[in-house]
Amino acid sequence: MSFRNNLQHLRAKRNMTQEQLAMLLGVSRQSVTKWEAERATPELDKLLKMCQIFGCTLDDLVTGDLSARAAYSAENGEGSVPHEVPQIPAGPPQDICGYEEHQLKLAWKVPTGVAIILLGIALGLLFEGSVELATWNGRDGLFVIIVLLGVLAGLAFLVPAGMDHAAFQKAHPFVEDFYTDEDRAAARKAFSTSLIAGVAFIIAGIGALLMLEKSAENWALFFLMFFIALGVWWIIRGGMLLGRTNVAEYNKSVGEDLEVEEIMSLKVDEERRAALLTQKRRGSKLGAVCGAIMILSTIVGLGLLFAPVLTSANPDEFEPLGTSAAWFWVAWPIGGMLCGIVTLLWEAFGQNE
Repeated sequence: MSFRNNLQHLRAKRNMTQEQLAMLLGVSRQSVTKWEAERATPELDKLLKMCQIFGCTLDDLVTGDLSARAAYSAENGEGSVPHEVPQIPAGPPQDICGYEEHQLKLAWKVPTGVAIILLGIALGLLFEGSVELATWNGRDGLFVIIVLLGVLAGLAFLVPAGMDHAAFQKAHPFVEDFYTDEDRAAARKAFSTSLIAGVAFIIAGIGALLMLEKSAENWALFFLMFFIALGVWWIIRGGMLLGRTNVAEYNKSVGEDLEVEEIMSLKVDEERRAALLTQKRRGSKLGAVCGAIMILSTIVGLGLLFAPVLTSANPDEFEPLGTSAAWFWVAWPIGGMLCGIVTLLWEAFGQNE
């Protein structure tokens, strides 16, 4: 029996599509099609990976007759499929690489890390001035210590999450889209709820600030940042849960996030590697443009901040309110919006690049 027939038989016994096998092997579906049409032969590492997936030896896979062996085993009361090899249910595409579980963990760790950093700022504002410590950059030393501890705690969530995501991308450079229209509709509904809840928390924080600002300034700032942290948590989590259903965007992002050396070391076929390298080049160009925009925004912002001071007749008595120095921070949001516009135009008109 030929390798082609063995492969087709093993896929059929496990209800596995060509796309699912390609995803497990890190190759394109066209490669599996060529193997089964005997127009190409898989490399040795792909053959060994198939042996692990299907629970057979290399000799059996390449030169044996696995269909006859399976039938013989069944006649003797033995299972035709090794116990340690899970079958894939028949029907629509399935999540066979743990993409959903990975994205759910990521959508919990990232917003939690950001929220912890904001909560650290909230606690710093609450306890600022309660203990006599040296000042640093105009702020009480205790405030700085608490904020730094909050940043450290937040990074304890963010850094491992980023490393896990990078490792997942390397292991699974392509994921078959298994989400249904109902899954996407549920994700959009959940995002709407999360967005409303997040905005409500932020509004609650602003309300607390307005009510307590005159009587208890520290508590007012604490509740403001506390509710902002809760709001940000809901908004980021809702956005990430919605974004996880866009599997095509994940497949595209792999080429942008991985370095060229990492892409070259991936165990994928040349067709998939070429697509990743093309996406990497496009992402690098877009990143360079956005980087240039943000550098210019920084120059403009610093110019607005320091130009009035440098041109003032008496810098010691300079009051920034009412001058361009009070609006220096606007340069960065405008730069971010310009980057967003450039990204949209790039995606719309740069597909044939």
